[in-house]
Amino acid sequence: MNNSSKLNSVFYAHSYHPIQAGSIDGTDILPHDNAVYRALLCSSAGLYDPFGDPNVIGEDPYCTLFVGRLSRLTTEDTLRKAMSKYGAVKNMRLVRHIVTGASQGYAFVEYESEREMQRAYEKAHHSVIDDSEIIVDYNRQQLMPGWIPRRLGGGLGGKKESGQLRFGGRERPFRAPLRPIPLDDLKRLGIPPPPEGNYMSRFEIPSPPRRKRSHSDREDKHSRSRRRSSSRDHSYNERRSVDAEGRSRKRDPSYDERQSADADGGSRKSHRHDRSYHYDEHERRSNSRDRRYDEREDNSRKSRDSRRHDRTSSSHDDHLRSDSRRSGDREQRSHKRHR
Repeated sequence: MNNSSKLNSVFYAHSYHPIQAGSIDGTDILPHDNAVYRALLCSSAGLYDPFGDPNVIGEDPYCTLFVGRLSRLTTEDTLRKAMSKYGAVKNMRLVRHIVTGASQGYAFVEYESEREMQRAYEKAHHSVIDDSEIIVDYNRQQLMPGWIPRRLGGGLGGKKESGQLRFGGRERPFRAPLRPIPLDDLKRLGIPPPPEGNYMSRFEIPSPPRRKRSHSDREDKHSRSRRRSSSRDHSYNERRSVDAEGRSRKRDPSYDERQSADADGGSRKSHRHDRSYHYDEHERRSNSRDRRYDEREDNSRKSRDSRRHDRTSSSHDDHLRSDSRRSGDREQRSHKRHR
């Protein structure tokens, strides 16, 4: 990959290392400010436990979002209303100052399902709440290995005027390195190297961590799918049996007698009685239509026969009259000849 194509190529951190987070391309091997030193000390000494925070909300980190750059005037109700557009909000915590109670400008929002969290992760980023453009990220405190918060010199993002920018996150990803990568030094410090050949574009959305499915979860999923499939097959077989029963009823004239006998004996279920009633009603209507059609045909046939008979009678009378006229003419001509 040449340098011109690397300018728009980025990559994201999947685990947190304080020295790497302070580097714009993820290849630094020395800390460049005191905050990175402090974060490195906390990381190496194990002074921070991401799961020991009593203020952490929610039971499921895979359904929890971090919302940052909030307006100091944004309240819990406003934030809940804005984030409810993407799904059902289960829990929410707007972080406030422990003494003054003022908003610290960030919050954690837990959704009912992981799918709703994914929707908010994709669509709520850079949206506006109370005239402030927010950023949205997944719960790195519990899902990112080696995480060190901002108050201990770590974190991600930041502003240029603070002098403590942190890279590798969604807002400020690592840039593809333009200089040679010190792979040996990175390996010695435990820093993951850049993924050469697998860089992303700045316009691509990085995927948050997904829940690892256990064997029991997969079995439960397969069992649910089998139950749904068997239920669909059962419904399909029932519909086919009903259709076949209706066709056999039309072919077999004694079906009504057997159906009524079974109904009197109480061997049919109520829904079968309902189907039988509908079939009988349909048959009665069909027979009624057939009778009306036959009656119309009989009347039409009788009217045609009557008209034919009338035409035959009139033609016979006309023939007789013409015969009588011809015989009268012959008699007159013979009488004239005798005279």
